[in-house]
Amino acid sequence: MTAPAQQRLELAIGGMTCASCAARIERKLNKVEGVSATVNYATEKAAVVFPPTMPPIDLVKVVEAAGYTAELPPSPEDESEPAQAEHDPAASLRQRLVVSAVLTVPVIALAMVSPLQFTNWQWLSLALAAPVVVWGALPFHKAAFTNLRHGTATMDTLISLGVAAAFGWSLYALFFGTAGTPGMRDGFRLTIERMAGDSTLYLEVAAGVTTFILAGRYFEARAKRRAGAALRALLDLGAKDVAVRRDGREQRIPVAQLVVGDEFVVRPGEKIATDGVVVEGSSAVDEAMLTGESVPVEVGVGDAVVGATVNAGGRLVVRATRIGADTQLAQMARLVEEAQTGKAPVQRLADRISAVFVPIVIALSVGTFAFWMGAGSGATAAFTAAVAVLIIACPCALGLATPTALLVGSGRGAQLGVLIKGPEVLESTRQVDTIVLDKTGTVTTGKMSLVDTRAGVGVDPDEALRIAGALEHASEHPIAKAVSAAAGEDLPDVTDFRNIEGLGVQGVVDGRTVLVGRASLLADRGIAIDEELAHAKAIAEDKGHTAVFVAWDGHARALLSVADTVKPTSAEAVRGLRALGLRPVLLTGDNEAAARSVAAEVGIDEVIAEVLPKDKVDVVARLQAEGRVVAMVGDGVNDAAALAKADLGLAMGTGTDVAIEASDLTLVRGDLRAAVDAIRLSRRTLGTIKGNLFWAFAYNVAALPLAAMGLLNPMLAGAAMAVSSVFVVSNSLRLRRFA
Repeated sequence: MTAPAQQRLELAIGGMTCASCAARIERKLNKVEGVSATVNYATEKAAVVFPPTMPPIDLVKVVEAAGYTAELPPSPEDESEPAQAEHDPAASLRQRLVVSAVLTVPVIALAMVSPLQFTNWQWLSLALAAPVVVWGALPFHKAAFTNLRHGTATMDTLISLGVAAAFGWSLYALFFGTAGTPGMRDGFRLTIERMAGDSTLYLEVAAGVTTFILAGRYFEARAKRRAGAALRALLDLGAKDVAVRRDGREQRIPVAQLVVGDEFVVRPGEKIATDGVVVEGSSAVDEAMLTGESVPVEVGVGDAVVGATVNAGGRLVVRATRIGADTQLAQMARLVEEAQTGKAPVQRLADRISAVFVPIVIALSVGTFAFWMGAGSGATAAFTAAVAVLIIACPCALGLATPTALLVGSGRGAQLGVLIKGPEVLESTRQVDTIVLDKTGTVTTGKMSLVDTRAGVGVDPDEALRIAGALEHASEHPIAKAVSAAAGEDLPDVTDFRNIEGLGVQGVVDGRTVLVGRASLLADRGIAIDEELAHAKAIAEDKGHTAVFVAWDGHARALLSVADTVKPTSAEAVRGLRALGLRPVLLTGDNEAAARSVAAEVGIDEVIAEVLPKDKVDVVARLQAEGRVVAMVGDGVNDAAALAKADLGLAMGTGTDVAIEASDLTLVRGDLRAAVDAIRLSRRTLGTIKGNLFWAFAYNVAALPLAAMGLLNPMLAGAAMAVSSVFVVSNSLRLRRFA
């Protein structure tokens, strides 16, 4: 007897402030017997596999017991209701940041500029700083309290402790020390001396640190990728209503009301409402939005069609075979969601350092207090030294380290045609060793073009193209458009035009009956193809081109080769990627011959052809299983799941919204060279962030011994913080010169 299958679901997690929160939730869930969970900080989702006998609500309780919130996925009934406006996580942070910044600027100005210190200025500083410390820093205090309950410490713990210590000591100095005396001045002294500290205020430190860190969190929240956006964009590709045939008449209904077995009409230019089989008519179907391939697929009675693709030719009647969650579009949506949720949580740099740094600082602060009490220096001096340790250790510049580098780097990237989604994507760029390139629309233009004209004996190639272009001008077929565009605008008139579905077109041009189409069209009319043109056809098809014959007066006169052409900059881009130490792989759903031809033209050795959308995800997963760190460049809906699955996803900005949403980096230009710039800029930005983090901590760590010895002048501590902040900003600004 086989054991019942495990259940799978995805929980929406709330309350996470850093990657260590995701790790904590993951540990808690995995401790439950029979449960296997992966928590993704970037998408705020937990993918959970659990025993069939366990109620899903128990998983929610485990997450809530860890101090976070969790929501079960909505039921189908809920999903059918109109979607509520999505909560913007950056909105509350933006409000806190704006209010805190407005209140903090005068506090810092009063503390640092002595001429502004009027009588009782310190009480105005207190009134301005208090809302910042209590309300502005509330997210940090809440996170620190959650950490305390679970015996852990993150950067939020250090921020909360530092802000609270600075504000608390300022309150002590104002109410119980001498800092509240009218006419008190905060002067700047270069000397370091052991002091009681009851005349010194740290209000500007408390307010400034809060505002700096809020700025960092706000910019991060604004930039963070949201998986839901990709899925909504994907599902929005589908048709909204459909002309269904019921009771002998045609009526338009919402797609959601379709049932399996319904027959619906698809007119030229309309989207196919759902997956089905053609029961009447024949046409060319443009599947580019799903498959990414530019050549339309000819379909007739008995052929399967896919929902969300576009009918580019004649009228079709289709019988629905799959609806709703069973359609290929819905399955692709699931692929994207699974790929994004399955990514390993990104361990952010600041939290990695804080995992060690925070406990050490707290232990040092407690040890400092104990030492000075034991040395008989008194509670005031001992407490001053302990608080000084916390204040100097709270890295003011840390709040600027990541956002300033990211903002400057992303600003420079925008000038170069590169959009960086957020700081969490940068780490992948340094380790990437393999880059998978989708062919159509990425390496190639994604549009059909005339690439060659071969004329028979005694035939002018330009004249053959002019005649073919005139005839094709009346057709809406993508291949016909390519021929017509190549022929120009000064074309002869056409009479008796007829579209021979699936084969080509026929008409009278300059008094001659002309056929333009496949070899089978000429064979049906008994027109022979001479050896020279037949050889040209074989060469064209070996290159993956589409061969179109032009015939008149009972003879084949010319061969037109139509193909998706390689972008002029793609070969240069591939050389640039190799120079970065990356191994390029060409990936396409197109045939092997076309793929090999393109790969040879741009200088790629490894080719994976004839793959379905779901196979693209499998290819990326297989490469990762081989130990490679994979970047993926694509532009179509069919690439979205692979972009999400890859360690680094790069979407062409000329592609679909779904691909862009599922990616980590967006290349605004439709130029593959932007991928080279993107990876170089991302690596440089990551290096700048690491340098910023080092110096943000280095200043503070260097001053820790002085603070512990009670020799730290508070104004020098403030100056050190200011210098570290200026250094971090200046270091980040160097990215503006990136080229």
